[in-house]
Order: sequence, then structure tokens, then C-alpha cells
Amino acid sequence: LLCGLARRPGSTFRCAVRENPPGCLLDPSLGTHCYVRIKDSGLRFHYVAAGERGKPLMLLLHGFPEFWYSWRHQLREFKSEYRVVALDLRGYGETDAPSHKEYYKLDCLITDIKDILESLGYNKCVLVGHDWGGMIAWLVAICYPEMVTKLIVVNFPHPSVFTEYILRHPSQLIKSGYYFFFQMPWFPEFMFTLNDFKILKNLFTSQATGIGRKGCRLTAEDIEAYLYVFSQPGALTGPINHYRNIFSCLPLQHHEVVMPTLLLWGERDAFMEVEMAEMTRIYVKNHFRLTILSEASHWLQQDQPDIVNKLIWTFLKEETTRKRE
Repeated sequence: LLCGLARRPGSTFRCAVRENPPGCLLDPSLGTHCYVRIKDSGLRFHYVAAGERGKPLMLLLHGFPEFWYSWRHQLREFKSEYRVVALDLRGYGETDAPSHKEYYKLDCLITDIKDILESLGYNKCVLVGHDWGGMIAWLVAICYPEMVTKLIVVNFPHPSVFTEYILRHPSQLIKSGYYFFFQMPWFPEFMFTLNDFKILKNLFTSQATGIGRKGCRLTAEDIEAYLYVFSQPGALTGPINHYRNIFSCLPLQHHEVVMPTLLLWGERDAFMEVEMAEMTRIYVKNHFRLTILSEASHWLQQDQPDIVNKLIWTFLKEETTRKRE
């Protein structure tokens, strides 16, 4: 960064203005863009929905730094049997972003999911979360078990495992160092904008953190979709504010997960150590299935979409069969 600044100070601070979304964000095969305003908070949420209304609900919660589009492969796949809804979480994309960090406490984020479910006309769903969305999914399943028929989490352990593990393993503490960096005001947002959002691009494409050789690489248009969303004025503050409140409700009072649970994990995750995946088993008081994919990265549902979709179908059908017996 410093070398680049010395050699090309102009380009270091230059950001392209992206006024129009790339075509992939408007692809009708992914579903319909919808908005719902939550009565209690007054916030307007954006989501993309595929599949017929009235079918069972599958609710998809993205991670950081992502948005609804990270679930594009699942929107297409599961709409045959589900009403699939990929949400922009509070502060992300076209969803409202309250200005103060206090509005991003974990209990607010959990309540958002409960309220959205009700606003969509459902009282239960298959809940799927990746990364930070996985953290929220675990917490919703713990706090509102009656609302979650089946829980599917991608590359995030049970929150109690995470907090216990990070305290005992300095290597994970280092990998989660960005949690602490994000506590600073304004500076993390500024760093993301340098060199036209180079950090953002590298997260998905670099050898260290990105999708590997054997993965389904992001296309230039996919990358542009991410850059379009996060280059909008103020678009990074809401997402980073989630992390500025991570310590607001941990450790948990309640731990147990009582619904059937599938945990999928890319072993080459640069941010989460795989040992946490197996440790999660002790908190699930129902059928628990863990699948670790050896060649896959942190961005698992984009990296290995066909395998992930197949594993999810197997889990959903298996549980349906078991309930009928």
C-alpha cells in the first residue's frame, strides 16, 4: 500500500463512480426485487425472491462483505420447491442503513429476521446463513426455535464455540484481527476504498483468501456487482457497524440448538479454523450433519455451488423422510 502510494498517489485514492448496476444484478432468472418495511423499526429491507408465494420459505442471510447476490446459485436452484428469499441485511445494499452503530447490536439483527419472516406472511422457514449471516442464523435458531424448521450454516461455527475457541487459540485471534480493526471509526471504510476497492477485489480473488483453482471463480461482472454495491456513498459503514457491536450479546445465556442442523465448511477458509466445525456438534440437540469440503474456500456457496446445492437437497429430503416415518 505504502509503495503504491509513493509511486502512484493519484491512483491510490481514485475510485470509479458506478452509477448503473451491472446486468447480472437485474437478471430475471434470479428472482424479483422486493421491499418490505418493518413496523417496529421502520426500516425498509430489500430482498430478491424466487419461487412461488405460498411454498415453504427458505430465507438466505449473506456474510461480509457481501449482499443478496452471493446466493445467486441457490436462488435458481431451490425455487422449484421453495419461496427463496435472499435478504440484504440491515445496513447492506438497498436495505436501510441507520447511521449510529448502536442500531447494529446483535439483538436488533436477530429481531430483524423475526420481523421479516412475519412481514413475508410466514411463521417458520428453512434458515440458511453464511459467515456473519451464519452467526445471525445461529442466534435466531437459539432465540426463536419455533420459527426455524431446519438450520443450514456455511462456514461459521456455533457462536459459543467461536468465543471459547478464539480465547484459547491465538492463531484464530489473528485470523479474526479485522474484528478489532473494525472497532475504529471511519478508517476501515477509508482503507476499503483505496485503489478502487482493491481490498474488496482481493478478498474474492487473491491466492490467500479468494476462491481457489478448483472453485467456481467470480466473473468480471460478478466482481463489478460487488464494487457497484459497496462503492455507493456510505455503503461500507452499515456493514462494518455490524462488527462494531459484536461484543454486545456474547457470551450467550442460551446455547442449545434444537432443530436439525447442517453445517457446511470450506476447509481452505482463510478466516475460520476448521477445528471449530466439529466442536459445534455438542450444541445441537437434534440431527447434526457436518460436511467439510477440502478444496473449498470461505466463499463456499459461490466456490462450489453444485456440491453445496446437492448437500442441501440431501439434508432437506433426508429430514422430510425421517419426519414421515
